[in-house]
Amino acid sequence: MNIFIDNRSGAPIYDQIYTQIKDLIVGGKLAEGDALPSIRNLAKDLRISVITTKRAYDELEREGFIFTVAGKGCFVAPQNAELLREESLKRIEGHMRAIANEAAACGLSKEELADMYALVAEEGQ
Repeated sequence: MNIFIDNRSGAPIYDQIYTQIKDLIVGGKLAEGDALPSIRNLAKDLRISVITTKRAYDELEREGFIFTVAGKGCFVAPQNAELLREESLKRIEGHMRAIANEAAACGLSKEELADMYALVAEEGQ
């Protein structure tokens, strides 16, 4: 698992960790039951405070993405498929809003935008 901290992003470090791990879980790159690095090891690897890492893990646990087993560590929790789908839809919607704003600024029509999407989708297959 690779977590990258961007000190110039303006986002708090715990939030960057939280977001990246959540994205790995929602995206299926971390599966149910997968072990996460220990709080101490992750903090050491990222050269940050253990408190910062703990805060990210606490937030993930509070939202049901991970669970902790005393003496064993933190693991990816079983996910509700509908919740994961809703998270993905919310992210896609945000991207679509940004695209719509860019398209409007460039004067692209809906048809031109749809054509661009069709080309991009073909490239991805």
